[in-house]
Amino acid sequence: MNKVHFSSQSDNWGTPAKLYEALNEEFHFNDDPCPLDPYAIGGLMRAWGTSVFVNPPYSKIADWVKYAHEQAKQNKTVVMLIPSRTDTRWWHDFCMKADEIRFIRGRLKFGNAKHSAPFPSALVIWRAK
Repeated sequence: MNKVHFSSQSDNWGTPAKLYEALNEEFHFNDDPCPLDPYAIGGLMRAWGTSVFVNPPYSKIADWVKYAHEQAKQNKTVVMLIPSRTDTRWWHDFCMKADEIRFIRGRLKFGNAKHSAPFPSALVIWRAK
């Protein structure tokens, strides 16, 4: 079994620019609590803006999804780009409570990667009420 399907050798995988631009045009983001940064874990220790884009470090995905759900309950719009892992507890506990889930057709090519990701991706969206 290919280890990369279930863990990440690196958490530094940039969001595809065209995808981010389209989402930003739709949601007008004012915060990114985990920019491409090895110290991004700080985003779990602060309040987020009102329209947030999150491409979290996948090694800590459950923590980020839980925190996104908590932040969204504070009348914030949160858009997460995450692996489509519909068989996990965190998916059912938090993602299934989102307002919208957009499954991305095909496989994304993150950052400067030569190849597409070995997993499907989804956008999980909680909208401000």
